[in-house]
Amino acid sequence: MVEDGKIEAKKSPFALREGEIKTFDGKDGYVSMNQIVQKINLGHINDLHFHIVELVNEFEFITSRQLCQMLDHKGIDYKSQDKLNNKLDQLVRSKILTRYYFSSEDGKGIYRIYCLEKMGKYLLTSKEIECKWQQSDNTKPVAMIKKRLAGNQVIIAYLNKVKAFDEYTVKPSLTAKTLGKTFRASGGGVRLSKNSKSITFIFEVIRREEDWQKKLVDKMKMYKDFYENFIPLDSGFQSLPQLIIVCEDEMHTKETFKEIVTNNVEISKIKLYFTTDLRQIEENLSKTLLEFKIDKETNKYKAYDVELKLLD
Repeated sequence: MVEDGKIEAKKSPFALREGEIKTFDGKDGYVSMNQIVQKINLGHINDLHFHIVELVNEFEFITSRQLCQMLDHKGIDYKSQDKLNNKLDQLVRSKILTRYYFSSEDGKGIYRIYCLEKMGKYLLTSKEIECKWQQSDNTKPVAMIKKRLAGNQVIIAYLNKVKAFDEYTVKPSLTAKTLGKTFRASGGGVRLSKNSKSITFIFEVIRREEDWQKKLVDKMKMYKDFYENFIPLDSGFQSLPQLIIVCEDEMHTKETFKEIVTNNVEISKIKLYFTTDLRQIEENLSKTLLEFKIDKETNKYKAYDVELKLLD
């Protein structure tokens, strides 16, 4: 597996591409539960397979590289990425997992995306592991899947590179009281702790999907409602979490900030930070956030890097 510091990329693999579609790369046909049980009894499906299925269930959509990183974090030995890919192939052939790739005018995507199949849900529920998967989940559009993958990357970057990392949440839930809506931060969240103090970062991933500006404004209205009516323990938070907007690239951060300002959905109670997909592959995350402030010379907004020692 290539380490983050050795990745050379000019464009995020999780950015949207024009005309991009999701293409099935799984297994057609029928597999019975009796066949699965026999494979378990023969040891062809073992604890490592179950660990993989649990992670796929937790993240909903995930790449094999992200699976390697999460297994490393949990201290689970999978020998090598090639051997992990063999395990994934076995799970796909058994219809416990299924697999997709993205294709566009630029060609076929370089990575595969894994998600649950019906047999995977049966296996998890048999072990009394909560699984809310339903078949319709696998019909989600490209933009929603790429938001999840970009969110996974952020979570993994923080748990691998930030000493103050405490725990992560894949789908943190928040409530907009006035609007009467419960919503989720699309990129997940992490809790950082140092010297008996904690802060939670929640990540909202924005992609240049169709009508993305309107979707952004609608989501920011819910965040604005949550923050401006917040009291301790709302949505389980002891104090205000820090919102970070994850964009496709540097230009996208400017486009996103402009939409937020022109539609008057800024949040007065917090500083709003931005980051990008490619900033997550930096070896040190302490300078990967940015904020927009008025430049005194031009009297216009300008992006400034933010240094947070907590992210060393």
